[in-house]
Parts: sequence; structure tokens; C-alpha cells
Amino acid sequence: MTDTFRHVLIASRPLSWINTAYPFAAAYILTTGRIDALLVVGTLFFLIPYNLLMYGINDVFDYESDLRNPRKGGAEGALLAPRYHRITVIAGIVTATPLVVAMLVLGGTGQPASWVVLAVSLFAVVAYSMPPLRFKERPVLDSITSSTHFVTPALYGLTVAGAEFTLPLVAIVVAFFFWGLASHAFGAVQDVIPDREADIASIATVFGARATVRIAIVLWALAGLGMLATEWPGPLGAILALPYIVVVWPYRSVSDAESGLSNRAWRHFLALNYISGFLVTLLLIVWVLAR
Repeated sequence: MTDTFRHVLIASRPLSWINTAYPFAAAYILTTGRIDALLVVGTLFFLIPYNLLMYGINDVFDYESDLRNPRKGGAEGALLAPRYHRITVIAGIVTATPLVVAMLVLGGTGQPASWVVLAVSLFAVVAYSMPPLRFKERPVLDSITSSTHFVTPALYGLTVAGAEFTLPLVAIVVAFFFWGLASHAFGAVQDVIPDREADIASIATVFGARATVRIAIVLWALAGLGMLATEWPGPLGAILALPYIVVVWPYRSVSDAESGLSNRAWRHFLALNYISGFLVTLLLIVWVLAR
């Protein structure tokens, strides 16, 4: 039982929990200005069950290709043995269902748009990895779906809280979406060789490593530019795009044969996410104090 729990926990990628829980919590509490049951339940859902569903389903249906990928088996992705597949999916459904029901009840009937956002979010989680949809093997749609995974928790927090979607707020959401597109695209570069060996299509296998890195750089730049349309101190967030561009810039001409070398930058990317999250928190604090 302990061994099973450990494998299921690893499949949920604990290092990534904050990436989905924080956007929801920040969006909700900054919009409502309160700490309530929906905040607690929603944060808990996007912290663990959401990630267990997203990454657990991915590990189950990617098992054969993960066997060929040297990155798998650690912080960058679990190598989930077949005997844990069923229990991992069941654990995701069992832990997610009561929280989703609670969110729908606590959210009330006043914000039907939030139901749509939550439905899209859950659909994207399943459709990314599970056949026959398997969006992760549909180039460009793979990056769009991956970005949806991280933007919809924030979008749900905003809609269920009844936020008014002004131009500055829309700019933040769009900038976040571009950031997600860039992150997925660059992440796919390091897997070009194992993906091709496993006959898996991705944005990087189709466009090639060099072009995909450059696409990611442009998307990060667009994310930064989008922040310039936000309210002060939001424009300072544009600076946060620069470290990502700097980190991946040396790989702008990487060949497909050497695409695996981009994993060095990817490891820096993972660390940058925590630093960026801290700086975003400071910006949010300044914004609240300036209101």
C-alpha cells in the first residue's frame, strides 16, 4: 500500500502542484477579497486531484514511449509501471469528483460561465493524453491544450468570482496563455528524438527543434508585450519574460540530432518558474496596496 501510494503521488508531479493551484487561488482571492469555502476547495482541487488526473492519465497512456525517454523516471516525469495504471486513474477520479461537485455547489448558479470554464479545463486534462482524441499528438493543438491546463484554473477563479473582464485583465489572461504555449513548445524540443522513435507527433517533431525554439522565443516575447497593456504595476511583469528568452536563446539554432541538449535549459526553466512565481506574488501585493 505504501509503495502504491508513493507511485501515485509521484505520478501527480508534486513539484508542479503550485503551477495550477496558485493561479486559481490568486485570481479568486484578488477578485473577491475573501477567504471562503470555495477558495479552500478550489485550491485543494487544483493542487492535487487536478494534477493527478492530468499527469496520471498522461503516464498511463505514454508508458510505452516513456520507456524510450531517458528523462522519465524522476522529477521531469514518472515512469509508471503497468501495475499502477488502474489505481492511478481511479485515484484521480475518486479524489477529484467530490471536490468538483463541491465547487459547482459552492459556486452557485450566478456564474454559469464558470461551469463552462471548468468543463473545458477537465476536458483538456483528459483529451491531451487519452485516445482517441490524444491532443498531445496533434501538433500545435498539443501546445494549445497544454497551455489550457494552466490558464483555465486562473480563468475559473476569475469567472466564479464574478470578475469584470476589462482590457487589462484580458491582457493578463492572454499573456499567460502565450507563456503556456511557449513553455510547452520548448519543452517538446528535448523529446524530438524519443518522440520520433515512438512515432509520436508534436509541435517540435513537425516544425523541427530549431524552428520550435524560435517559436517559443517569439511567444514568450508576446507574453511580455501583453503585460504592457495591464494596469500598474502589471507592466513590470513584462520583464519576467526576459529570463526565459535568455535561458533558451543559446538553443535557437539547435539541430534535431542535438535537441536533447535543450534539457539543460529546461531544468533552468523549472527553477525560473518558482522565481517568477515569487516575483508575480510581489507584484500582486504591490497592486493590492496601490488600490
